[in-house]
Amino acid sequence: MNFSVVLVGAGNMGGAMLRGWISNGLAGDAITVIDPSPSEGMKNILLKSKIWHSETAKGVGAPDVLVVAVKPQMMESVLPTLTELVGENTVVVSVAAGTTLETLARHLGDVSAIRVMPNTPSLVLRGMSVGCANKKTSVEQIEHVTILMRAIGRIEWVDDEKLIDAVTAVSGSGPAYAFYLAECMAEAGVKAGLPEGLAMILAKETVSGAGELLSQSADEPAVLRKNVTSPNGTTAAALEILMAEGGMSEQIEKAVMAAKKRSEELS
Repeated sequence: MNFSVVLVGAGNMGGAMLRGWISNGLAGDAITVIDPSPSEGMKNILLKSKIWHSETAKGVGAPDVLVVAVKPQMMESVLPTLTELVGENTVVVSVAAGTTLETLARHLGDVSAIRVMPNTPSLVLRGMSVGCANKKTSVEQIEHVTILMRAIGRIEWVDDEKLIDAVTAVSGSGPAYAFYLAECMAEAGVKAGLPEGLAMILAKETVSGAGELLSQSADEPAVLRKNVTSPNGTTAAALEILMAEGGMSEQIEKAVMAAKKRSEELS
């Protein structure tokens, strides 16, 4: 990595990014972590990888990329403490839900800034992130952030920041929808007569396996669904319920719209 990074916050998402950077061969001596109370596990990672650690921003110096990964409710209090980390060539990256480009500018001034919405599969390096950069951000700075986010999964870019609310509703909150599907399948399996432990194994492996097949296949989801659905078979019987009026499609749409509305309110 031929650029320097300061990561503010080594919690779940910050820690996931850090582990991804390390596993992808990014040099530890180019990374500084600012966190007043990292976990013992994170302290061991920092020490083993020879990553600089500081409890505050004092004396750290301005990096090429400043990644702010604190919780959304902490942003208003943390951002004002980071002004000395923003140099002429620094791009500021927020990965907190609801933290807009305008919020970054209000606290840090007229800076190059990028808003990124990752999701929790980043914890296993299978994240889906979407970024939006302000007009001051250079092509090189976008490339740097692309490298960092690809270390924990995939990243796409949008020009309109308003789309981030829809992104949050689909991919940001989306893992919870998949987890709930597995939860419901397991509960239904128990009601169908399966032992509880077996029902949970079947549900978890089916959802995760289907996700992996979807990821590796060149086919669209609808094609994969049709491939596994025999006429008048068991899957067809189940899909008659899920695809009926008021069924899964309608409920998912309502869920996404509710999440989008809440994201707009938080922003």
